[in-house]
Amino acid sequence: MNSDISAPEGELPLRADARRNRDQIINAAKAIFAAEGPDAPMEEIARRAGVGVGTLYRRFPDREALIRAVARDNFTNALTHAQAAATEETTGWNALVRLLKSSDELQLSVRLGMTSPRAWDVVKGDQVTQGLRDSLLEILEGVVGTAQAEGSLRTDVGAGDIAAMYSMLLRRPTDPAQQRIAERALHIMLDGLRPHRHATELPGRPLQVSEVHPLSTAPAHPAPGT
Repeated sequence: MNSDISAPEGELPLRADARRNRDQIINAAKAIFAAEGPDAPMEEIARRAGVGVGTLYRRFPDREALIRAVARDNFTNALTHAQAAATEETTGWNALVRLLKSSDELQLSVRLGMTSPRAWDVVKGDQVTQGLRDSLLEILEGVVGTAQAEGSLRTDVGAGDIAAMYSMLLRRPTDPAQQRIAERALHIMLDGLRPHRHATELPGRPLQVSEVHPLSTAPAHPAPGT
């Protein structure tokens, strides 16, 4: 799904062919950013999208504009997935698991900020992306509250704790073997969130999303693929 919310403010509706080119460029940028990072050559993105470099720059005059469009599109899609998880799942726990497992779009946007100071500044400074992020975190808080009320999630953690752990799990390469390791880590994390009588007492108090979440804490900026 590519939403108009990722278009620059004030932009008139696009013709069908222009919209198709724009969507192809964004999808190509997603794939290349995921593999190579947000500093990949713009020419490579245009080639992957099947458009000329001139067409790319007419739609996105600089790299920052393209990063911004990718982040907006990713968060729009992630928000759609989160809303579906919250409304379609029969329990808060199932909604939480689905939300954490299914959002490839969100993973890419968070990793962009982690691997590139430039991308971090662009995403952090974009009000549209931040509004989408805030809506996503509101859903997470609601899902966490529902899971705790039904007794399926330990009550000494907050939505901020889960957001922080999720962002840490994203510090991984895209290599399939490493992805399997990360998936194991996610299952271990989920098991640790279950209430049980042998749980270790946690230090401090539960964190809220306003205190710590993937797009409010400074990233470590590792190189792509590390």
